[in-house]
Amino acid sequence: MREALLEMSTIEDVYALPDGERAELIDGVLYMMSTPTRKHQRIIVETLYVFNKHIKEHGGNCEVDIAPFGVYLFDDDSTYLEPDIIVICDGGKLDNKGCHGAPDLVIEVSSPSTRSRDCLLKLRKYEAAGVREYWIIDQERELIDVYRFEKECVDKYSFNDQVPTDILEGLSVDFSAMNIR
Repeated sequence: MREALLEMSTIEDVYALPDGERAELIDGVLYMMSTPTRKHQRIIVETLYVFNKHIKEHGGNCEVDIAPFGVYLFDDDSTYLEPDIIVICDGGKLDNKGCHGAPDLVIEVSSPSTRSRDCLLKLRKYEAAGVREYWIIDQERELIDVYRFEKECVDKYSFNDQVPTDILEGLSVDFSAMNIR
């Protein structure tokens, strides 16, 4: 995967990419996104299903969306992200372009090529923006780190565990029951 491509890019550079190319923008640095693996996609599909099912069965104001769905964390044009999964409980943050402001929950399925960006750059950005909960799913190591920023803690799980979320009451994601291996 190609790492930082251009210095001091803006959101306009993301919009100008040819069809089929995707990138994220962090502090004015453009990061091209590679095609995900089958396992990456299976994790997203299975996790999305669990969240969607829970939201439909329990109602409420939350919505779950998947990449490519833009997240504009700050009111500037230097940071634009496309997390794998987001949960937003404030519909006022949503429009047809994406989410403007911090989602309540962000999930990134990490790979060796994105691990440092997911665990360092994005972690700091999400915390600073006010994301309440951030999951990093390490598909290679089959581990999940759950950062609960309001509680100032991180909980660690494996694919054999049920992973609870504080965002949707009563929801735990059972990774052992998923068809992802």
